[in-house]
Amino acid sequence: MDQANRLRDIVMSNKKEEDYNFKSRLITVTSGKGGVGKSNFTLNLAIQLSLQGQKVIIIDADFGMANIEVLFGIVPKKGLLNVLSGENQISEVITDGPEGVKFISGGSGFTDLAALNDKQLEYMLESFTYLDSMFDIILIDTGAGASNQVVNLVKASKETIIVTTPEPTSLTDAYAMIKIIKDKKISVPEMFIVINRVDDKKEGEEIYLKLNRVSHRFLGLELKLLGYIPNDDMLVKAVKAQKPVSLLYPKAASSKSIVNISRDMLSKDHFSFEESSSGAGFLSRLAGLFGR
Repeated sequence: MDQANRLRDIVMSNKKEEDYNFKSRLITVTSGKGGVGKSNFTLNLAIQLSLQGQKVIIIDADFGMANIEVLFGIVPKKGLLNVLSGENQISEVITDGPEGVKFISGGSGFTDLAALNDKQLEYMLESFTYLDSMFDIILIDTGAGASNQVVNLVKASKETIIVTTPEPTSLTDAYAMIKIIKDKKISVPEMFIVINRVDDKKEGEEIYLKLNRVSHRFLGLELKLLGYIPNDDMLVKAVKAQKPVSLLYPKAASSKSIVNISRDMLSKDHFSFEESSSGAGFLSRLAGLFGR
């Protein structure tokens, strides 16, 4: 029996699937390659969403790398690995970040979601249902690249944000990521593009149009531009200081761009998300998260 079926059996043994009523938005943030500023974007986005009244948590799913905690300048005592080992409940490994943002460290020594046993699957189910009851938005910050781990995380989400830069290698890798998602024959989530380190608005729009044109022609997928973030010395300084740029330099160009992106994310004019999802929909996404 594969893990998707095992997960459903675990659920059905305790409660009818339709009795679940999940409300949170599960959003994966990913990239085709490393070094494009994905994790930095994720934490600043989380802060801006929180400042607009959303209850937000980040799950650092770049297991073993601990990018989010380094960028926050906070060292958690516990992480997701402690939950899977049965040492702690999910509520005990949530770490406080700035401006009400919470996050969970992936922890070191844990690399393969597909290798979870039944007890760990049950822990994970309970953990996600708990997070859903506590938060409006769950941001999953993945590792870079198109590994099975990352693709499964994308599969679990209805919305995916792909961060890229104008560099040719970054664009090529972003397209490769999109193609792999499409070729996996999975339920393709809404895919939004954020272009980091652009010289100006014109460059950002041209890069998006180029990527979307190729995606539409060869994959039949329509990408949506969520926004672009300019090259910004203040952002570099904030990273070195291990402080979010949107708090350290709120008037910086990069901070203003992320504010605009966060507002668009909460606008029904830009997003066609459902305000709540059925238990079946949520469990199907979880099955995708743990499936092979």
